[in-house]
Amino acid sequence: MTSTRAFLDFAMDAAWQAGRLALGHFQVGIAAEKKADLSPVTAADRGAEELLRRLIGQRFPDHAILGEEMGTADKDSAYRWILDPIDGTRSFVRGVPLWGVLVGLEVSGEMVVGVANFPALGEMVAAAAGEGCRWNGRPARVSPVSRIEEALVVFSDPRTLNERLPHAWPRFLGLSELQRGWSDCYAHCLVATGRAEIALDPIMSPWDCAALLPILREAGGTFGDFTGRATIDGGNALSTNDRLLEAALEILRLDVPAPA
Repeated sequence: MTSTRAFLDFAMDAAWQAGRLALGHFQVGIAAEKKADLSPVTAADRGAEELLRRLIGQRFPDHAILGEEMGTADKDSAYRWILDPIDGTRSFVRGVPLWGVLVGLEVSGEMVVGVANFPALGEMVAAAAGEGCRWNGRPARVSPVSRIEEALVVFSDPRTLNERLPHAWPRFLGLSELQRGWSDCYAHCLVATGRAEIALDPIMSPWDCAALLPILREAGGTFGDFTGRATIDGGNALSTNDRLLEAALEILRLDVPAPA
């Protein structure tokens, strides 16, 4: 039986290989197409996911796969790899380096491995259940900040936050010490590595979330939806250093009902 550590090592290598492929298309004026949801996709997205799927198929042919660009490869398996070949494609096509390759492994419904590789930054954040979280090989931990007045809040599109959190978003802006629009998976990994305290994203798919849940958990933080559920299926995402979880949820409840 393959160990959790072996799964993590494989995921790190696969994310690195996919990142090298994508990096070859970065800052060279790559063309983007619009998908049905109007989000962009490039040859780099498709090529990186094809590579990830090929690597998984060679090593774990019986495992299921869910990827952003190519959907589900259904198999009767307790193991499911969840892939986002380029999280932050809008940044990618504009030549901004805050994009990442996300590889997550779910076992019997629980996320146990997560890797976020940032090829253009030379950073990798990786975690597995019981193995801790590491940032470029060294231990990664969330920050010790316990007052929201000292927190850095990182976020995605402020227009969508204004629409979906009309009361909570201004409250975050008014209370926190700093706010910066470092978005997509990079924002959540800033929390995992202690460089920010709260990350908010109002629109998330499972492939956006899968790798991040074990990363935040193993770094001592919390990842979940706006109600505080530790899930990859909530449609939105909150990362915190855990010390600020209740304060963040209290603010979010101004717009998001608590679960029944």
